[in-house]
Amino acid sequence: MKVTVFGTGYVGLVQGAVLADVGHDVVCVDIDAAKVAALQAGRIPIHEPGLEPLVHANLAASRLRFTTDAALGVAHGDLLFLAVGTPPDEDGSADLQHVLAVARTIATHMQAPRTLVNKSTVPVGTADRVADAVRAVLAERGASIAFEVVSNPEFLKEGAAVADCMRPDRIVVGTASAAAERQLRELYAPFNRNHDRMVVMDVKSAELTKYAANAMLATKISFINEMAGLAERLGADIEAVRRGIGSDPRIGYHFIYPGAGYGGSCFPKDVKALIHTAQSVGFEPQVLQAVERRNDAQRRVLPERIVAHYGGSLAGRTIAVWGLAFKPDTDDMREAPSRDLLQGLWAAGAQVRAHDPVAMEEARRVFGARADLVLCDTPMQALQGADALAIVTEWKAFRVPDFAQMARLLKDRIVFDGRNLYEPAVLARHGLAYHAIGRPAVLHSA
Repeated sequence: MKVTVFGTGYVGLVQGAVLADVGHDVVCVDIDAAKVAALQAGRIPIHEPGLEPLVHANLAASRLRFTTDAALGVAHGDLLFLAVGTPPDEDGSADLQHVLAVARTIATHMQAPRTLVNKSTVPVGTADRVADAVRAVLAERGASIAFEVVSNPEFLKEGAAVADCMRPDRIVVGTASAAAERQLRELYAPFNRNHDRMVVMDVKSAELTKYAANAMLATKISFINEMAGLAERLGADIEAVRRGIGSDPRIGYHFIYPGAGYGGSCFPKDVKALIHTAQSVGFEPQVLQAVERRNDAQRRVLPERIVAHYGGSLAGRTIAVWGLAFKPDTDDMREAPSRDLLQGLWAAGAQVRAHDPVAMEEARRVFGARADLVLCDTPMQALQGADALAIVTEWKAFRVPDFAQMARLLKDRIVFDGRNLYEPAVLARHGLAYHAIGRPAVLHSA
């Protein structure tokens, strides 16, 4: 099938490359000429495991192309994917300017019937607004051209986006058009062979499904973080509690890891947008508001704990930080808990020595040159001259470090673990004090 994808961010680039890999003829359109030139040359602007070889292979096979020419893209694709950003507006609502701009661009160049597939995460009712925008431009042109607007939300996890796209749990399609449904079934047939993963529903339900899914996952994270805070005060161990409740198949183990709070480009934005949507129709989303409040508080736990340990001031102290990306296997630092941690440490007067396996360049872009930040090439290098260590991202490279070396390098031999990576008894054996989330603290042995 001939497919055009507007937008080459995480969603658009991965979706385009994966569709090309199963044999579809894909053109990706972006307004950033430098980005398009880099992609056409095979240079990938994001860190996503498996994506670079996929793009290279399909560029070489001529099944994947990149362009800034919107007219070419509209002419090429029978299916036109909208995969542009929907950043949060000042009131928390999703900013639809990019989505609607693409819709108007498509309508400007459309010469034959097309199916618009909304892949961006958008509020309920956006498909209607996209259709209105297309109709308005067609009316200005005096053109009568049939089109459909379909909702097909993405459910990709950064760091596993290629695998999620190739082996989807479900393919949600929102449409009332039998013809559009047939097109989407044909498009996704290569991913739908083992059993039918297509879940077809009305457009508004599909739009809400995406937000409801992310809000549910965010709720699980905030819930376990709330239980972690309670466990600390009761003298319980949240890791034992997590295993106990996770063994119940109705709850499961996914997304009940306590930590420094959720971040990234989706959960914070989508929870805010869903709260805004609910309030806009006169519904007070009490659970969602509690989820957001708990996460906001959780993101402050680690910096506040470190500052409190040192008596309210970190002047003259150096804190090592392991992990800057909001999660492993990505270089994405949007809404990353590390940003809250570093700002809290700096506000208290600390120097920071930080390391992340892939997000170093992104950290340089985010923070710029600062006298109180040293970005280190290795985890152990970050510990040199540091008083204590704070762990923010659960990279595999941090899971089994040389604890004896850590104890030698850290002046105060203290680890503040925002991801509960270690067993307290192991650190105690190496003479390291250990402060985790929702677990009894391990203090220095005499």
